[in-house]
Amino acid sequence: MTAAGGKAAGRAQVPAADQTLAILSFLSRQRGPVAASTIATQLGIPRSSVYHLLTTLLEHRFVVHVRGERRWGLGTAAFELAGGYARQEPLARVGHQVVADLVDQVGESAHLAVMSGRDVLYIVDERAPRRPVLVADVGVRLPAHLTASGRAMLAALPQKQVRALFPDASSFADRTGRGPRTPRELRAVLDGVRSGSLASENGEVSVGMRSVGMPVLDHTGWPAAAIAVTWSEDRPQDEPRLRLLLERSAAEITRRIFGGSPAAGTQVRCGGLLVSGS
Repeated sequence: MTAAGGKAAGRAQVPAADQTLAILSFLSRQRGPVAASTIATQLGIPRSSVYHLLTTLLEHRFVVHVRGERRWGLGTAAFELAGGYARQEPLARVGHQVVADLVDQVGESAHLAVMSGRDVLYIVDERAPRRPVLVADVGVRLPAHLTASGRAMLAALPQKQVRALFPDASSFADRTGRGPRTPRELRAVLDGVRSGSLASENGEVSVGMRSVGMPVLDHTGWPAAAIAVTWSEDRPQDEPRLRLLLERSAAEITRRIFGGSPAAGTQVRCGGLLVSGS
């Protein structure tokens, strides 16, 4: 066996399965889609085998193919697996207390979500007393491009990955008639977040409600989740203060789960926050 699985020859009982897992693992470590030839070279798998395996993974939505660039990236099924792990493991457990503390500080409801394909999946939801009932309950999915938490994570993803998730107008769901409906409109929203605006939505999920969010980055700088606060628009908030509290809460979840800041060399700007590995 070559570098594909890091095992000695003869140890892999099902070579195709071993190579498939190696490809998925390799793609998960990249900052965006890569060429099939790069996968073959880096993993030591014959190029013909790589193409066959990628084709099968594409059929099952574990990878996406960026046709114009002839590159491959993780697909929606891979994100769904990651979301399943997150629901059961540290993000939900650690996030629960951090989100509860945030609710105590701001007096409004807050939640933690992960990406699941083109949606966000809510894994923690803490309601502030005497506040409106929200649609963002644990286990609920909402279109990522309409939510503050989804926009926070999408802005922290490589642009090629966003294009793969939202290739055309048919990819965009609608709830209230507001929000981006084309890749160009979504790009404008995310460019604003990357340039310093706080990820937010105003009536795009529920009329009369506003939200702001911040990504929770893992040790590589990848958006593992996002934390957000939601309130009624008739209750104005101190958004600079919310930004600071969200930044602190997101950093605390990163510290507790991943042991500190993103790895050296990584830089992600979201909501004016430039996170650099050290």
